[in-house]
Amino acid sequence: MSNKAAIELKNITKTFGSVVANKDVSLTVNRGEILSILGENGSGKTTLMNMISGIYFPDSGQIYIDGEPVLIRSPKDAFDYKIGMIHQHFKLVDVFSATENIILGLKSKEKFSIKEAAKKVAEISNKYGFEIDPAKKIYEMSVSEKQTVEIIKVLYRGADILILDEPTAVLTPQETQKLFSVLRRMRDDGKAIIIITHKLHEVLSLSDRVAVLRKGEYIGTVETAATNESELTEMMVGKKISLNIERSEPKNVADRLVVNGLDCINRDGVKVLDDVSFTARSGEILGIAGIAGSGQRELLEAIAGLQKVDSGEIYYNNPKTKATDNLRDKTPMQIRELGVRLSFVPEDRLGMGLVGDMDIVDNMMLRSYRKGKSMFLERKAPKDLAMRIIEDLEVVTPNENTPVRRLSGGNVQKVLVGREIAASPTVLMAAYPVRGLDINSSYTIYNLLNNQKEKGVAVIFVGEDLDVLIELCDRILVIGGGRVTGIVDGRTASKEEIGLLMTKSAKGEGDE
Repeated sequence: MSNKAAIELKNITKTFGSVVANKDVSLTVNRGEILSILGENGSGKTTLMNMISGIYFPDSGQIYIDGEPVLIRSPKDAFDYKIGMIHQHFKLVDVFSATENIILGLKSKEKFSIKEAAKKVAEISNKYGFEIDPAKKIYEMSVSEKQTVEIIKVLYRGADILILDEPTAVLTPQETQKLFSVLRRMRDDGKAIIIITHKLHEVLSLSDRVAVLRKGEYIGTVETAATNESELTEMMVGKKISLNIERSEPKNVADRLVVNGLDCINRDGVKVLDDVSFTARSGEILGIAGIAGSGQRELLEAIAGLQKVDSGEIYYNNPKTKATDNLRDKTPMQIRELGVRLSFVPEDRLGMGLVGDMDIVDNMMLRSYRKGKSMFLERKAPKDLAMRIIEDLEVVTPNENTPVRRLSGGNVQKVLVGREIAASPTVLMAAYPVRGLDINSSYTIYNLLNNQKEKGVAVIFVGEDLDVLIELCDRILVIGGGRVTGIVDGRTASKEEIGLLMTKSAKGEGDE
């Protein structure tokens, strides 16, 4: 690793109104190294990198490139200083080829030659080990191929300082390892690479040094080889926390939800679920893994009565009445009354389940007002529930009467998940319940799900982090392209095995 500084930040501060996103941040990135920027959601990681890449301009402080002070007022200025940022959400034109996207927006005194550009793309690919067809259209590509195009795009423009924002968020373990190999080759070629991430195990396996931010402030930089997950977590959160998920053995297991041959076609005529069959059992956590957009959302919404089912059956074995109900014949309200709860946390957290202009107490009442015995609403129980959720899940809010829309995304999530768990369900479906939450809150949610399992609830957990799925779940159902490609034992499965199933398109063999 070189000790020559590629980029230095000195006392960088950025505010948005009364919110301080970054305060007096100073850090250095060297040439020939991979630096991880680590911090909880909302710690200012992306804001800081957006200032380096020209999207934001700092209120105060100075940026140095190769020891010289610079002004970066736009992404074009950043490119002039050979800085390229690969964002979490790709900026590509679907109907263009890889090469056309890579050269899009470039100015040249000479006439562009697609053939010559494709040749240069191939040279970059061969140098660093990328696997890409320069002529392939974006709409034909996998997520990892699209990411490859974005990386080559900044390399084509001569970038030698690269910033990657959550680069592994939508990759399989195999694709992640390929990306890491490429990044290591780029580091060995003298590039300075900055990775924004929240996955501690990836930080430890890839980076040379780790810089930690907490609530917009720089905490410190440590050598990766001389640290561990516990130390990094304490630096991020400011206190020691346990990173153990206490997975108990399933007890009194019974088939609670049986899905047979489920088919769903969306409004565009695309088959989003294809012959999906599985069983969710009381007293266990069934994980669902898959590349984003593989049908996870549609599956849970179909069970909850929110997605039209074209064929197949969803049987619910009611523990109270001992009867078997076909949920296909039920309305969403009837399904809820049976005890099947959907706690779905989409990108738009306020789009499902919570009303932004209502306060926390009123959002608790959305689940209970129908049970009132008079024309007047009963507020004591919902208020008690709101206060319990605020205390147990450490919801950051001025008080229980604060409108939900004024809370941060992570705190909105805690309110939603806490309310659904408090409803004493028999089936709890939690989709991405820790998306955007800090590590401490995430482990609180994991333990809450485990508590539900121990109470005999059938828990269905859709997650993005395979390490968590393996550590938390008893069984893991893998979906690829709307089909079940396999069901594995959470105690014996490996990330590599699940990753292969995530990219598999053949129909699975059914439940095990």
